[in-house]
Amino acid sequence: MKRDAAPENGGAREAGASPMALVRLLQLASPTLPIGAYSYSQGLEWAVHAGTVHDLASAQRWIGDLLEHVLARGDAAMLVRLLDATSAPDWDALVGWNARVRATRETAELSAESAQTGHSLTRLLADLELLDAEAAAMLPRLAPVTLPGAYALAARAFDIEGGAALTAYLWTWLENQVLCAIKTIPLGQVGGQRVLLALGARIPRVVETARSIDDDELANFAPGLALASCRHETQYTRLFRS
Repeated sequence: MKRDAAPENGGAREAGASPMALVRLLQLASPTLPIGAYSYSQGLEWAVHAGTVHDLASAQRWIGDLLEHVLARGDAAMLVRLLDATSAPDWDALVGWNARVRATRETAELSAESAQTGHSLTRLLADLELLDAEAAAMLPRLAPVTLPGAYALAARAFDIEGGAALTAYLWTWLENQVLCAIKTIPLGQVGGQRVLLALGARIPRVVETARSIDDDELANFAPGLALASCRHETQYTRLFRS
């Protein structure tokens, strides 16, 4: 099924439609969200250990390639479907796409990361009593819930428009990767901000790609990332869990 390109404003409700909408968006995107995402590098720590990533330019190239060539057609595109499913709501579609996300985790570390962060986010939503009755009732069907699946439920709970939620998801992923580079290269705070400035400018294009591609074009083919993740599992010294 071919998807139409999203309107420039991201949908019927814009992120800036109200101060409270922006507040909830910032809360969901905050690094203080207690789901443990900060403890994962998604293979970047091994890339630094191996010398593939060793300075600002190589860090920007590694992270930027993942953003544009892996997330755009993989997690981000599947998150679009998950957000649509929770908005409809279409719980069968949510279960199906959550399972597809789970199937794309090529290593034990990446699978464990998605399951742990997804579980933590849904537990947080339950503890804050943010899940409506429908969403709470279907949670067992998602088990183990992935982070994108849980994130879609969070966007529904916070009443965040899909385009804004997707943008925030990409930003938090990018910020986490840069924080990892700051700690492991080390990159430095100013260098980290340079990478965020450069790669943050690519996020609107990634959002557009994720929201417009055909289901048959979805892919997460990234053998270098899979190898980095595999090798990280046996890396002698590690700061991160993936």
